[in-house]
Order: sequence, then structure tokens, then C-alpha cells
Amino acid sequence: MAIERVREYFKQWGLENRIMEFDVSSATVELAAQALSCRPERIAKTLSFRLGEQCILIVAAGDAKIDNAKYKAAFGAKAKMLSADEAEACIGHAVGGVCPFAVNGGVKVYLDQSLKRFGTVFPACGSSNSAIELTPQELEQYASSFSGWVDVCKNWRENG
Repeated sequence: MAIERVREYFKQWGLENRIMEFDVSSATVELAAQALSCRPERIAKTLSFRLGEQCILIVAAGDAKIDNAKYKAAFGAKAKMLSADEAEACIGHAVGGVCPFAVNGGVKVYLDQSLKRFGTVFPACGSSNSAIELTPQELEQYASSFSGWVDVCKNWRENG
């Protein structure tokens, strides 16, 4: 199970006990915000894309939307989200629990600027009922194959 991979991944830093599991689903931004009793924008959603022959992840604030023009400017290609089946096969986590931790080899992780306005955010941990609270700096430190900060989202600056 992917959450066990994530728990094992966090053991190298002694962070496995910071993973929260819920009795309810946290598979969407809205459900995660309810489970955590926080504002939806503080949910760090992880979006999966195909970029040429490679899969990439972009972690963004819950209220941010991918801006196609910014994405193309950053990556030189049109944004193509993975299907649910493709995401699990390529990333290693099923939709609803996709996260930037313990992902399959070769998957690059990018963090969107929309996360930097918060003291802490809540990414999933490999299952549809889990999360961990991290600062943006910790998220950068612990994300698998962290490849940089990007500015590829819209609609969040008004909510900051």
C-alpha cells in the first residue's frame, strides 16, 4: 500500500509519526480541508502530468489552478494531466492519495509558488485518508526528486 511506502520513506528523517490518518476521506481538496479543519487553500494538492516521455508532479495550493500559458512557458509543452490509471502506474500512488513522497524513480517534483504564502500546508501521504503538516521549506526538503519552484498557477493571489 502506498501509505506504507510513504511511512517507510519518512523513517529516514524520523517523521513517520507525523503522518495523520483519518476515518474519513481526504481524497479531494474539500474533503481534506474538512478532515483537517483548515481552509481549502492550505491543502497541498499534487497534480500529475505527462511531459514528453516523463511524468512530473506539481504540488500547488488547494485554491490554485494550472495556468496553461504559464505551464507552457515553464515546461515548453502543453499541460497534459495523467489519467487515474496512468497516475498510479507512473507515479506510484493512486488518485486521491498522490503525493510528492516515495514516488517512482524518474518522476520529478515541482512546487508551485502558491504554497509559499502559508506557514504550513497539508499534502497527502499516499492514501485517500492521510496527510502530513509541513512548512513549504520542509516540503521542498522531503519531496522526492525535488526539481525546483515554479509559477504555473492562477486564481490564488486574490485568496492570499
